[in-house]
Amino acid sequence: MFLLLWLVTRLPFMLQRQAGRAIGWLAGGLARRRRHIARINIRLCFPQLGDRRQARLVTRHFRSLGQGVVETALCWWGREAGLRNHYQLIGEQHLLAARQRGRGVILLSAHFTTLELGGRLLALTQSFHVLYRRHKNPLFEAVMQRARQRRFASAIPREDTRALLHCLRDNQVVWYAPDQNHGGSQSVFAPFFTIPASTLTTTARLAKLSGAAVVPFFQIRLPGNQGYLLTLCPALEDFPGDDPVADAARINGLIEAVVREAPEQYLWVHRRFKTRPDGEPSPYDV
Repeated sequence: MFLLLWLVTRLPFMLQRQAGRAIGWLAGGLARRRRHIARINIRLCFPQLGDRRQARLVTRHFRSLGQGVVETALCWWGREAGLRNHYQLIGEQHLLAARQRGRGVILLSAHFTTLELGGRLLALTQSFHVLYRRHKNPLFEAVMQRARQRRFASAIPREDTRALLHCLRDNQVVWYAPDQNHGGSQSVFAPFFTIPASTLTTTARLAKLSGAAVVPFFQIRLPGNQGYLLTLCPALEDFPGDDPVADAARINGLIEAVVREAPEQYLWVHRRFKTRPDGEPSPYDV
């Protein structure tokens, strides 16, 4: 599989996109459990669309998911010269201004299908560390770790809080995406598309411990042959506040706004609403 993905990265840009859509079409037919999860997530978050338009969005999402597989391969093996021709970066001044505060920067992202490539593209102009979750498959872990060590300042395991805080206190930039359902004591329920969602409080806690600025960073795949739009937003003001739920809701609101711009590109195959308040049943078990 790795060889096939490497070969795809040597194709022209439009053929790479077509290959990604083909992978997504195949996955949409074979990965029934993931399709079930995506269908439920989209039904919960976009009830106003109705059954037919929700089904079309699920199909578009799997197409986007397949493109994300190819984009991840580009993150690992893509040629730098080719990548430079396929993205636009706006808001770079916000990251530079945040670093001038001297307390480090938390580069806040979310799990879009473009996430991996978005980080690689930003790393062409900015140096930063990446916080990551170890992969269960040893081969995948080895390939990803090797790529991350080449492309980023360092790759920090998610559980290594000491290394993360050390980077921030050294006025470094750390990139991570906290928008998945991990449950546990480090999470609160905050609205995401009006639905109570188990949301990590990590961003607020790290910002409070280190004094780091929080700069939202999002990536969108543009239509046709236009490539990608990378957006760095102004650092969050008055963050963190005194209420962890309000802080979590604020971050969820930022992510939701971007999801609404390109809903097919968010990672709907993740069980975002698995953990429920007050012992409610998981919607994925229906």
